[in-house]
Amino acid sequence: MCSNRLQLNTAKTEVLWSTSSRRLHLCHRVGTDQVMPVSVVRNLGIYMDADVSMRSHVSKTVAECFVILCQLWSIHRSVPRSVLRSLVSSLVLQRLDYGNAALAGIPSHLTKRTQSVLNSAAQLVFSASRYDCITPLLTQLLWLKMLERIKFQLAVLVYRCLHQTALPYLTEELHQSSADEARQRLRSASTSSLVVPRTRLSTIGDRAFPVAAARLWNTLPLNDTSVSSISVFRKHF
Repeated sequence: MCSNRLQLNTAKTEVLWSTSSRRLHLCHRVGTDQVMPVSVVRNLGIYMDADVSMRSHVSKTVAECFVILCQLWSIHRSVPRSVLRSLVSSLVLQRLDYGNAALAGIPSHLTKRTQSVLNSAAQLVFSASRYDCITPLLTQLLWLKMLERIKFQLAVLVYRCLHQTALPYLTEELHQSSADEARQRLRSASTSSLVVPRTRLSTIGDRAFPVAAARLWNTLPLNDTSVSSISVFRKHF
């Protein structure tokens, strides 16, 4: 900050220290002041926990979406179904999909909470009962389930990285198998597969972008990963 002629305001500064709960109480000194670490910070609308569990982001997103659904429920009999579907898509689904690539690999109980928002939105559009089967409603609306939506956003991000249309710091994290000299004689060298980095912890390490992205990309069919247009890739997914 000194090199950019900026002054640090410790009263408005939050420090996120990703460590075990036993060490979160330790103080951090920044300059001449002490800045206590917080358990949750917000960055570009995404809430990050100190343990990278994404519990806070899921909880806040689910709560905000249900508030909007309750407001839409009060007018669902006064508007056509097409208008109601557009309102749900613009007010709920966009909020639910924002930054959901960061949710890759989260525990199933968190995914179920976000899926409950999607189910309630579909029931609202069709004025269905909570006991009705939700899968036919989602199919009729052409809505992917939450786990599939997360994979879709992550796959699109990988495609953009491989075609140099994403941010450089993300693109540099992915490495194709064909560029690795140690894999030149392997069958994977002739495909568009990515190198999966080794991890130490499956709970956090496997959720890192280069790991989760490479594993997902390697599971996609060759006909989908070899298309030349991102619009075609979206349709094939």
